[in-house]
Amino acid sequence: MNTQTIDGKCYAQMLLGGAAALAAHAEELNALNVFPVCDGDTGTNMTRTMEGGLAEVANDTDSIGAMSKRFAKGVLLSARGNSGVILSQIFAGITEGLQAYDTVTAAELAAAYRRGIATSYAAVQNPTEGTILTVFRESTEYAGSHIDQSSTVEDFFRLHIAQARRSLSATKELLPVLAEADVVDSGAAGYLYIAQGMYEALGGKEITYQVTKQQESGKLDIDRFTRDSVLAFGYCTEVLIRLTTAKVDPDTFELKTVLRTLEELGGESVVAYKQEDIVKVHVHTFTPGEVLTRLQAFGEFLTVKIENMSLGHSEAEKRTEKKTEQKKKFSVVAVASGDGISALFTDMGAHRIIAGGQTANPSIEEFIEAFEACDSENIIVLPNNKNIILAAKQAAQLYTDAAVHVVETKNLMQGYSALSVINPGVTDIEALVGSAARAAQSVLDCEVTRAVRDANIDGFVIRQGDYMAISQNRIVATAPTAEQAALAMLEGADTDLCEIITVFTGKGVTDERRVALTQQLQELYEDCEITVYEGGQDVYDYFLSIE
Repeated sequence: MNTQTIDGKCYAQMLLGGAAALAAHAEELNALNVFPVCDGDTGTNMTRTMEGGLAEVANDTDSIGAMSKRFAKGVLLSARGNSGVILSQIFAGITEGLQAYDTVTAAELAAAYRRGIATSYAAVQNPTEGTILTVFRESTEYAGSHIDQSSTVEDFFRLHIAQARRSLSATKELLPVLAEADVVDSGAAGYLYIAQGMYEALGGKEITYQVTKQQESGKLDIDRFTRDSVLAFGYCTEVLIRLTTAKVDPDTFELKTVLRTLEELGGESVVAYKQEDIVKVHVHTFTPGEVLTRLQAFGEFLTVKIENMSLGHSEAEKRTEKKTEQKKKFSVVAVASGDGISALFTDMGAHRIIAGGQTANPSIEEFIEAFEACDSENIIVLPNNKNIILAAKQAAQLYTDAAVHVVETKNLMQGYSALSVINPGVTDIEALVGSAARAAQSVLDCEVTRAVRDANIDGFVIRQGDYMAISQNRIVATAPTAEQAALAMLEGADTDLCEIITVFTGKGVTDERRVALTQQLQELYEDCEITVYEGGQDVYDYFLSIE
């Protein structure tokens, strides 16, 4: 084919093809881990990010600018993991370049892709070459420099993909850790699959892929509300509103206007946020009709969902806490995995727990909803995973109803240490955030898990089934058992000034193993305070925090 221009419908089909190719290789991407650990999640994160954008796409949108804008918004809120967030920023930049067009030529598409380079690089504080950023940049620059006004869209993608393949192979040269592990960058590989899928869809390949939707929490039982029932819990009402210039100024419209309106109507469990000219609202109310009437003064509804909470159908009904008349000074939002760790963090003062971690990175939208539920002047965020920090920061930039402070905790041990110094009586927020950041950095962390494949890394020849102790993002010990690996890590560390050793046991650790390790630690480190928690985390047998 020789496609001179593409419109919104064509571009939407191409994006669907990209998502299909990505999803087909998601597990392969998940396995592209530097460490031989079964906690890879790049493929899953990027797939769910793309699906979030496609869920917002209207199949009847002819304008590529309008279609791209809807896709970019969906991708942004669904973005999870570093690769997912960077991918969302790539498409945000592309959208900036497309928004003025109904159709685009290859040259115009190339110019839009160049906007994606600037936006994605700007989203990362310290861009690392040898990642998805590099592959997207080099392939876009190469394709853009080799086409002219007579080139077809197929020409652009053929050149783009050819360079992406070369750039992907070169990621090993740019990042020595990839060469040592003999893998290419997983995010970069994911982007190549997206580009290939888009090209194939442009060429007419039939796409049978269906965007995955969240499963309902349970079947709706309408018999739970009978003719004799009395409405006790009200309605869970969720709407998506497009602010219209006929009613308000979308650019200057403030979210507090919506919040004030819902407060006047007695709404509870309010969650609302604004992204450009779109406002999403969740509210519990006994009078959904009044809510809709008042909200329609600001724009027009894109979607409306109203559920009788007596039927127990909506997950949203679980948010039953009333917002206080006066906002709290600060709240803490922490990401945690494992029932035990989540409960511990709550006991230590975390006001909201976002379930997540390795293999389960939360989306930007999940952060925003947690921020709304806090009802605080300030929010301190503990991402507790290096792959979640970027999503937390993006959510902090989008949220405007509180000052959000992201403490860059890279693992649960750092989060535990940071949380331990957050004193509810402190009113100097900057000092509190600084103390939490210093506490996180002072921790010597260790993760103990089992190797899922052979590897040669960090000077260790690792065989499948070996246990590894990983500290400061390096393998520092291997052993036949998890307990031996943990003890070997401690033996090799500088523990002379150690005062506290905290251990979190994983889901598969038995009571016998936990007790035996505790006794060994108490004997070997009798001058240290030893605390052991049943964390319940997946993948990792033990987390250790040494202070």
